[in-house]
Amino acid sequence: MNAFTPPPVITKQFDRRGFLRIGGLSALAVGGAAVLAACSTGSSTSTSTTAAAAGTTAAPGSLGTIALQLSWIKNIEFAGEYFATEKGYYTDAGFEAVTLLAGGGQTGAEEALLSGQALVGLSSPSITGPSVEQGAALKIIASTYQKNPFCLLSLAEKTPIKTVADLKGKKIGVQSGGNQTIFEGFLAANGLTDADVTLVTTQYDISPLETGAYDAHMSYTTNEPILAAKDGFTPVVLAFADNGLPFVAETFTVTQDTIDNKRDLLKAFLVAEIKGWTDAVKDPAQSATYAVTKYGADQDLDQTEQTSEATAQNALIVTADVNSNGLFTMSDDLIAENIKSLTSMGTTVTADQLFDMSLIKEVYAENPDLITTFTIPTAS
Repeated sequence: MNAFTPPPVITKQFDRRGFLRIGGLSALAVGGAAVLAACSTGSSTSTSTTAAAAGTTAAPGSLGTIALQLSWIKNIEFAGEYFATEKGYYTDAGFEAVTLLAGGGQTGAEEALLSGQALVGLSSPSITGPSVEQGAALKIIASTYQKNPFCLLSLAEKTPIKTVADLKGKKIGVQSGGNQTIFEGFLAANGLTDADVTLVTTQYDISPLETGAYDAHMSYTTNEPILAAKDGFTPVVLAFADNGLPFVAETFTVTQDTIDNKRDLLKAFLVAEIKGWTDAVKDPAQSATYAVTKYGADQDLDQTEQTSEATAQNALIVTADVNSNGLFTMSDDLIAENIKSLTSMGTTVTADQLFDMSLIKEVYAENPDLITTFTIPTAS
């Protein structure tokens, strides 16, 4: 492989959970299509990847080793990747291995892709969209979460905020940076502004909410409500995805160059991911065990909490459309909702600029047996 010189980037720092917990948003300085293309990573094969007739599996080891940039630390959020590794789904698809690169540092998925550190990255339209708007040749090809996990958490024992109308005049704890951008987009999508609430800059600990310092805390549906219940409170959740700001999350993002030149490799990768996430959705307890005892063993994770989070995240993954069309798919209506939500957050891109669902559609056309009907959970 020829040496690759990373393109210049303009880096803006975001907080821990802002834009799906990515450590930073890298927007490319536009310099031509050649600058925006990234090479593959590890010992992955060249652009002339040869797959089997179905286009979704290859000879053992023929696809080499690739890297997947995760969006956060190795916790329950990546249970499908753990299953795909442990059950041999990556190797069955033709890879020697898929290396899982932990996120949460200064390198986000977009920067990892454009610098050649990873071939696939897990991200969100709220971070990939601004990069694309500024010229990055990136595309979202599939999405694990059909709903984003952002919400406002309040407490039934104090000042429950059950509807958008309940927000007016309330004190809202919001983390600065990316989370504030998303919250302001949530307000805009509902015809509100900062003047309708009192913003209180906070961190991620929910103690200020529990002591009454403010009325609601910007949270993840899969995390802080569980912690509040553990502390003896009754959580009240106002989910952004169900109240004016729907966008997907944990999206599979790649460069346009990879789509153009390694299409079969990406399809083989998606097959393995579908199998891994099918197992993960069905078995939250084992998902938590993988996270706690092996992949996130250095993170001091709690088995009970991780199991609860795995169960909760299923409500973000499984929908009626997923049961009809398969994991990771996105309907045209859902894509349109994402574009509208991005506009509320200040990003203007078109669906064709940001999304390419053709690969996942081909995967299911060639492997219809991968479509699984799940029990549709309800969000807590």
